[in-house]
Amino acid sequence: MATIEHSAIVKAPPERVFSLLRRVEDFADYSDMVTAIDSLGDERYRWHVRALSMDWTFDVAITEVKPPYMLAWDSVSGVKNQGRYHLREVPEGTEVSLTLSYDIGNRLMEKAVNKAATPLVSKVSRQILDRVEARLQV
Repeated sequence: MATIEHSAIVKAPPERVFSLLRRVEDFADYSDMVTAIDSLGDERYRWHVRALSMDWTFDVAITEVKPPYMLAWDSVSGVKNQGRYHLREVPEGTEVSLTLSYDIGNRLMEKAVNKAATPLVSKVSRQILDRVEARLQV
């Protein structure tokens, strides 16, 4: 599995940041690449993502919730992936660290995805956190 890490500072306390990250269905509002997220019940969600000129669909289950410091998930179908948001209070607000691991399952496709994935995930993560921060300022 390939792993990508990204972190950023959000100018708000961990409790407020976590409360928005916890509303998984709202992630479609936070990124242009996330086209929709359907709640499947029982802490499961179907993600619809448009990236690298392709549509990707995968189901994830929330596997760990420790408010306001950790939210983790694991895929249950589609693109194999797992991830974790870790929040840490810092003087400027909250440091939000994302760790995302994925496995495309197709060597040729995976080479192309791996080359583009790190900047792509960093861009999406930054976009998500910028929009979360903007929502917290309202």
